[in-house]
Amino acid sequence: MTDLLLVGLGGVAGAVARHLTATAVERDQWDTLTVNVLGSFLLGALVAVPADESLLLAAGTGFCGAFTTFSSFAVDTVRLAETGRPRRAALNAAGTLAAALIAVALGGAVGVALGSVAP
Repeated sequence: MTDLLLVGLGGVAGAVARHLTATAVERDQWDTLTVNVLGSFLLGALVAVPADESLLLAAGTGFCGAFTTFSSFAVDTVRLAETGRPRRAALNAAGTLAAALIAVALGGAVGVALGSVAP
């Protein structure tokens, strides 16, 4: 039960943070790209830092799971293709995946660095 509560609380915070971030960016697919890249960076850092399971459940599964939106990314990409913009759809797909992978690697590097200085 505690695990569900941690994931739920993290999910609520992540969903609110995604809404606020998307509202601040609010431009075509940039809002989706922004939350997916930021969430990937955060999850990469969380996984690399020596953290207890409760933190990973709340921040990783809950917060990052609700903050990122790869389903919206998929819908955006398909809509671009369906509206006659296949190049932009391909760029959105390749760009988002590349940026998310780079972000998770950078987050992991930051997490390792933070973990090495933690007491």
